[in-house]
Amino acid sequence: MADKAPASALTIDTKKVGEVVVVHLHGRLVGDARDILYAEVHKLIPGSKRIVLDLGDLTHMDSMGLGTLARLYVSARSASCALELMNLSHGIRKLLVLTNMLSVFSVIGEHGIKMGP
Repeated sequence: MADKAPASALTIDTKKVGEVVVVHLHGRLVGDARDILYAEVHKLIPGSKRIVLDLGDLTHMDSMGLGTLARLYVSARSASCALELMNLSHGIRKLLVLTNMLSVFSVIGEHGIKMGP
C-alpha cells in the first residue's frame, strides 16, 4: 500500500512482517509531507503492538518532520504500541542527536536488533 505526495516530498510503503508493521519512507519528510505520514501511521497504531519506521530512503527531514515523529511516538506509546526507527542516515542521526531526540526512540538494526544511540 503506497500513498504519494508531490514527487519532491514523501512516499510511503507499508507492509506487515509477522506481528510488526514496517513503514518505509522515501524522499523528504518536510512540512508539507508531515500530515501524510501522520495519517498513514496513526491509523496503524490501534491494531499494532510494534511499528518500525524504515528511514533508509529518507533524504531529508526538517523540524516539522521531526515533530511528526514525536507526535507519532506519543500516540503509539499511549496505545501500548512500540514505535521504532531503522536505517538512520548520518544526517537524520545527527538531527536526532542535536535535538536530544535519539534517546527517545528505539533504534533497531535491519534484523530487529536494538542498537545504541
